[in-house]
Amino acid sequence: MDDNMRYPKTKSEAGKELKILIQTVLDTKEKYKSKEIVKTLIGSKNALILSHRTHEKPFFGIGIDRDAKFWMALLRQSLINGFFSKEIETYGIIKLTPKAISFLDQPGSFMITADHDYESNQLNLTPKKSQGSTDKILMQLLRSLRKQVAQEEDVPPFAVFQEYSLDDMALKYPISLQELHQINGVGEGKAKRYGAKFIELIKKYVTDNEITRPDDLIIKSTGANSALKLYLIQSIDRKLSLEDIASAKGMKMTRLITEMETIVFSGTKLNIDYWINEIFDEDQIEELTDYFMEADSDDLKLVSEEFDGDYEDEDLRLFRLKFISDVGN
Repeated sequence: MDDNMRYPKTKSEAGKELKILIQTVLDTKEKYKSKEIVKTLIGSKNALILSHRTHEKPFFGIGIDRDAKFWMALLRQSLINGFFSKEIETYGIIKLTPKAISFLDQPGSFMITADHDYESNQLNLTPKKSQGSTDKILMQLLRSLRKQVAQEEDVPPFAVFQEYSLDDMALKYPISLQELHQINGVGEGKAKRYGAKFIELIKKYVTDNEITRPDDLIIKSTGANSALKLYLIQSIDRKLSLEDIASAKGMKMTRLITEMETIVFSGTKLNIDYWINEIFDEDQIEELTDYFMEADSDDLKLVSEEFDGDYEDEDLRLFRLKFISDVGN
């Protein structure tokens, strides 16, 4: 069932705010995508806003009395209602339409529907550590093997298998490629590329220590999830705007990124260079690539600290996706 049907929305008047939104797009010379427009309204800086010196303009933060969620909902709904258009060639740049200009001259009513927090009503799709107690000794052995394989492949350790995948291995003791494929974050691609040595290590460890393995390795779900995965892969291959992909599936960008992470962390390539090149300039791409190549961990908190919070968490998640897809898959 569609999110809008499961979580009915209430409407409220937003004509005044729509005028502010239209004026902000005009004042920023129609050069921003949705995210930067919202950041301009609430007075939040990022690298792109700083590069255009938008934070120095008198209108910066003009919509601070409303939160980012409200402004994004207003922008999305006014886009649907024909006040704005998106430049497909520039991956989501927001442009004014004649309808928006007319509204500036003669403001009127505009009803906006409340934007529910769907994610609070859904299962958390982020890979989780399995319940139970992991084998700490096996975990140490797996980490050592991961480091060795990473050195042989000339990639960071997290590009081989991420920490939560090792954690799941140390709980479930997979001893075949089929079983390894059922581990969180391990798809068929990664299982085939890196799995043999890990299976060999686990099998020997199980035998040497006479360990009784769980006989109920959970089979990953297919069906709807497989259909969504195929849709995302095909849409990204067509270089569609990620914002449009998320909107078409009734999800927020954070959830879309989570779905993309599930695909990439399992070993499938996603080429999002077209989107990365819109978010980052060449110097930023170079410095982030250098960081991840040298890093032992892909923990985004550490990345943010390294660069003094210059990058948004959402943007870092996307760059990490690109990096792991490029070097690990």
